[in-house]
Amino acid sequence: MKKLLIAAMLFVGIASFAQDADQKPAREQREKLTPEQRNEKQLQKLTTELSLDANQQAQVKQLLAERSAKAEKFREAREAKKESDTKPTAAEREAFKNELKAEKEANDAKMKAILNADQYAKWHSIQEKNKDKAREKIREYRKENN
Repeated sequence: MKKLLIAAMLFVGIASFAQDADQKPAREQREKLTPEQRNEKQLQKLTTELSLDANQQAQVKQLLAERSAKAEKFREAREAKKESDTKPTAAEREAFKNELKAEKEANDAKMKAILNADQYAKWHSIQEKNKDKAREKIREYRKENN
């Protein structure tokens, strides 16, 4: 009887461990792509969603490459700041926020110049949906960690 009880408990333990492994967050399971691969994947997605022609594809590809390079620069600056163990001042945070806002506005203006009116409207709605999804993920993350 004791052996049966131990075997049953062992089985339940293994089964619950297997379920935990299946429920890992998608973030950990996501494949690691290089910036070039991410740009190419995003270009393909935009091409299908917005029906981009060859000229537009080339322009969007250039824009994505520029954005990627700027994002890498920001990432490196943030890492350097993190390693120095000094917190940014309120003025530095505000300047960074304004710089990001200016980058976003410049990117929007460039996309508006590349796309026609219908494509731009659709692209803008996609951006809003993505922003909403990101906000929802942040809310879920905060709920999990509180």
